[in-house]
Amino acid sequence: MARKQFQLEYIIRSSPAILYEFLAQPTNLAQWFCDFCDSQGDIFIFGWNGSFQRARQVDMIEEEYVKYHWEETNKGEFFAFKVYKSEIADDTVLEITDFADTKEIKEQSFLWDKQVEDLKRAIGA
Repeated sequence: MARKQFQLEYIIRSSPAILYEFLAQPTNLAQWFCDFCDSQGDIFIFGWNGSFQRARQVDMIEEEYVKYHWEETNKGEFFAFKVYKSEIADDTVLEITDFADTKEIKEQSFLWDKQVEDLKRAIGA
């Protein structure tokens, strides 16, 4: 059964440039997304509690967008972060795109909610 793509949006009290650094730089990713992060070119190694996963950074637009593909997932699946300013309130918005089994989307969304709270604390937002 194919996994479904879903998107989440969060208002982050930060400049887009600072927020982007927390989405694309290994040392900053390790402050909120994982326990450990290192990169070798476009390969990122993420660690949680002593277990590690590799992802390839497959696309990026400086200060706007970064997209990763977990090596062990289906070819068309990815997780991505898009940063933009809302036109109405001029807020900085973080849009997260991810994939999950249909019955796991709600649980995965709660996990992202928690991680974004950690991100806000790391940024000081």
